[in-house]
Amino acid sequence: MCGMPSAESTQASVHEPDLVRPTKDDVVAASGSELIGGPIGRRALLGTSWWSPVRVIGLVAIGMFALGLVQKAPCYNGAWFFGASSQYTHACYSDIPHLYQGRGFADGLVPYFDKLPGDMQYLEYPVLTGVFMEVASWLTPGSGSIQDQEQWYWMVNAGMLMVCAAVIAVCVARTHARRPWDGLLVALAPAAALTATINWDLLAVALTAAAMLMWSRGRALAFGVLLGLATAAKLYPFLLLGPLLVLCWRAGRWREYGTALVGAAVAWLVVNLPVMLFAFDGWSKFYTFSQERGVDFGSFWLIWTQNSSNPPSTDTVNTMATLLMLLCCAGIAALTLTAPRRPRFAQLAFLIVAAFILTNKVYSPQYVLWLVPLAALARPKWRDFLIWQAGEVAYFLGIWMYLAYTTSGDAHKGLPTDGYHWAIALHLLGTLYLCVLVVRDILMPERDVVRRAGDDDPSGGVLDRAEDVFVVGPAAHPPRHGAHFDGPQVEWGSRDSDRRSLGANGA
Repeated sequence: MCGMPSAESTQASVHEPDLVRPTKDDVVAASGSELIGGPIGRRALLGTSWWSPVRVIGLVAIGMFALGLVQKAPCYNGAWFFGASSQYTHACYSDIPHLYQGRGFADGLVPYFDKLPGDMQYLEYPVLTGVFMEVASWLTPGSGSIQDQEQWYWMVNAGMLMVCAAVIAVCVARTHARRPWDGLLVALAPAAALTATINWDLLAVALTAAAMLMWSRGRALAFGVLLGLATAAKLYPFLLLGPLLVLCWRAGRWREYGTALVGAAVAWLVVNLPVMLFAFDGWSKFYTFSQERGVDFGSFWLIWTQNSSNPPSTDTVNTMATLLMLLCCAGIAALTLTAPRRPRFAQLAFLIVAAFILTNKVYSPQYVLWLVPLAALARPKWRDFLIWQAGEVAYFLGIWMYLAYTTSGDAHKGLPTDGYHWAIALHLLGTLYLCVLVVRDILMPERDVVRRAGDDDPSGGVLDRAEDVFVVGPAAHPPRHGAHFDGPQVEWGSRDSDRRSLGANGA
């Protein structure tokens, strides 16, 4: 027998945000939904089931992660241990089992404090990642053959990284309150599933996603602490403080930025200072290794080096890469201060991290994990996201086929150098494609999917709907709509008028 909703459920539903449904506004999402019954209907009972969007997204993320583990099965059962190139021909390589013995965990050596045998004297990872690796080694049984231990070590790490993957998807789903289904972009990202257990990047990505969520809730100190911890696990998260500085400058939110900056600095020091004081050589290895490392896989620098009769030195590449990154930072700052409407934080976060990756001397396949949650928040459009992911999947296959080619001797099984260069170009162009779309959305806010749905900056926290206090160039004048645009005209800062302007038009 059906009864009327209870007072408790009615009260809860009153305060629920008006959720944006991608299957109504996104052609690709609507087409994909046919696999599970088609787009959601107007009579669907939303918010009346345990299956909330966030829970669904979290479970989907775990399911996709599990599929990624299945993809690694050929290596787990032998390719990591037998044959020089089989782990590449099966595209299931992972650093995790190899570094269990290679970085002294099998022998009980203490990271950063104990020297390692071989060329790498100390662990070359940031401190918090080193702690993560060490905890996994404590949970790995010390009995059995070294192969058994390495298999256990990979499985333990995989379990811990699975938690990180779920945290990332849930945080993205909750960052934009009215757009939880955008988290499915993260949960279903094929390149993320394929690269999740290559290395330990998911730890820093999870902390960064949690930091973004805290900033969207207006919790500047929690954001700073989480971002500081993320930077203690991987270097790239600190880059987010740059565009946030310019956004807070434009909005006059200096107090909140100062709180975030202090929180990040203190959290980073709490993790790093003990190791810096008592094992400085080991602590500094990550930074010296990054500086001394030559041009490596995935970067346009590698294409240049391998096609040049006089390749540039490592110092030259370091200098040029730094200059390019500084130019990108200046360009993003200028874009922020001159855009007709203040850019969304997620848009600039994506651009700054993408710039770092594109100009870097290495673009490893797992670096796509850094960008996936930021891309889902910056440009939640399924077609563009999947185009980019297709390029990353192609590169994932390309690098392993290239390594199979170089390690298979005279057999040359795999992808030759020229083919690998095309794979590099494809995934660089895919990332650039997404960057161009995000920049276009900033310059023409009418095309921004998030703002066309009626929001201003849902990941911006105190920046959301804040007044500008410092602008330059065209931004100092009333915003104008882009020329030759046939879509709905957005009225700045008015969610109701944005909804009315959409009418029957899709985003």
